[in-house]
Amino acid sequence: MSNDKFNNDLDKFVNSLFGNNNNKKKKADEPKDSGDVKEAKVVDMNKKPINGRKIGTIIGSLVAIFAIIVIIISNLYVVKENEYKVIRQFGEVIGYKDEPGLNFKIPFIQSVTTLPKNIMIYDMATEEEIMTADKKRIIVDNYAVWKVTDPKLLISNARTIANAESRMEEFIYSTLRTELGKLPYEEIINEDLSSRGDLNATVTDRVNTLLSNDKYGIEVVDVRIRRTDLPAENEQSVFTRMISERESMAQKYLSEGDAQKRTIEANTDRTVTEMISTAEKEAALIRAQGEAEAARIYNQAFSKDPEFYELFRTLETYKQTIGEDTMIIIPSDSPYARILSGYLE
Repeated sequence: MSNDKFNNDLDKFVNSLFGNNNNKKKKADEPKDSGDVKEAKVVDMNKKPINGRKIGTIIGSLVAIFAIIVIIISNLYVVKENEYKVIRQFGEVIGYKDEPGLNFKIPFIQSVTTLPKNIMIYDMATEEEIMTADKKRIIVDNYAVWKVTDPKLLISNARTIANAESRMEEFIYSTLRTELGKLPYEEIINEDLSSRGDLNATVTDRVNTLLSNDKYGIEVVDVRIRRTDLPAENEQSVFTRMISERESMAQKYLSEGDAQKRTIEANTDRTVTEMISTAEKEAALIRAQGEAEAARIYNQAFSKDPEFYELFRTLETYKQTIGEDTMIIIPSDSPYARILSGYLE
């Protein structure tokens, strides 16, 4: 009964709304003769009133469809290759999606949080001061390579990426302080003297054990020490000692080089002297043999003509006794004068 009454009241309202306009139009266009009046009445009777109920139903349906589309679109989410999508229901983590694709969450009940899936690098916020085994202070600056392995554990225990990185940094510094505190300063800065093994691998394994025990859902791939330095107040004294040690080492190298130089020069001089002595001995032997052979040939040749030999020996004495400035006074009948004058008989 109530629905019928509502529909009747709606029809009356529409008719009264549009009927008044029709009546006004009818009075304005009312004809003078009766034939025209009958025709106008027929026309007015053929017009159908507008159905307000139907229009309201259509508008309500369109609004409902639009609202449904908006709700569906706003609750769709896309999972990319390099990320996790963590699903929460009433604030509690119920699961996560790691396969790329399009997914749908329950409206007004579930929410989605995005976490990175790729490997990330975390630079430590501050440099840490560590005491070595020989009571020397050093400053260590390092970084970590890490990734998320279980998004559900990370959200449940660490809440955010920043909190997870903060806990990881605490574990790394604690482990570094423990491991470097077992070693003297010389072994830390000089790997050739160190017996520590692979310090980075040791720290990485220890940090992963601590993170696994607390169930933070992350894993450290590698921990690397970027720089190991001294406090500012100790740098100058260390630099001075290092300079002194290097100068001492340089002087040692110079002394060793000079000693080797002198040894090489002495060996070379001895070798040269021996070679020259051997060569001179062989040359003297060859020269003596040559002179003996020459004397034999001279004797053989001169014995064939004694007069020629006498002339040759005389000329040889001239060559030895007479120079450019030599003045010789001899009698005209002397053998020299006769020979120089061309008298050979």
